[in-house]
Amino acid sequence: MRLIIRLVIALAVLWAGLLVSGYGLLIGSHENAAGLGIKCNYLTARHITSAQYLHLDNNFFGVASCPLLRKTDEVIDTGR
Repeated sequence: MRLIIRLVIALAVLWAGLLVSGYGLLIGSHENAAGLGIKCNYLTARHITSAQYLHLDNNFFGVASCPLLRKTDEVIDTGR
């Protein structure tokens, strides 16, 4: 029972951190456009967002994989 309570508290703290900071956590990705692009899905505190990047395996041009965290446009607390 303690494990479940600690897990719920940890998820609540993570959600609050995502809500205030405006970051999204990578939840999935897949290649599109014949392997030249990669679409990354991010879980934010409000909804799931997606970002598309130019993708090449050699990392010479574009990105090799999706970033783990991504700053979103919607931030609740701007500090003003």
